[in-house]
Amino acid sequence: MTTSCAVASFLPQEDRWRNANAASGMAVDDDCKLKFLELKTKRSYRFIVYKIEEKQKQVMVEKLGEPAQSYEEFSALLPADECRYAVYDFDFLTEENVPKSRIFFIAWSPDTAKVRSKMIYASSKDRFKRELDGIQIELQATDPSEMDIDVIKSRSGKA
Repeated sequence: MTTSCAVASFLPQEDRWRNANAASGMAVDDDCKLKFLELKTKRSYRFIVYKIEEKQKQVMVEKLGEPAQSYEEFSALLPADECRYAVYDFDFLTEENVPKSRIFFIAWSPDTAKVRSKMIYASSKDRFKRELDGIQIELQATDPSEMDIDVIKSRSGKA
């Protein structure tokens, strides 16, 4: 194991990423990146929920939120006993009344999820996040209180 780590450090960056992907075994569906780009640049969506399809060994888009949907609607869509990744585009006004936006990456891993699922999501997270260029704030949550709207406001700098 020590040898493979030493060898990996001499590989070009591209090959190291490919090896990291092989370690988690998860590919990323092109639609994940495309929909994220639409959220970021066109503001076509308020949020995206991603799911790992274990049989296909791939991260897929599960749900898309319309621009008018609220944070409460988004958080209610996350299953109580299954892991998910999600991206949420949070709009707010600064103290100077300047409109701002922060893109959150949320790693949802409820305590009631299966251990195998938690391990797969944890080992795939960094590799998946690298595919989504433009994430500003990362949040990890194991129960709804760790990602309620007050936490989002606080982390965005709005509080």
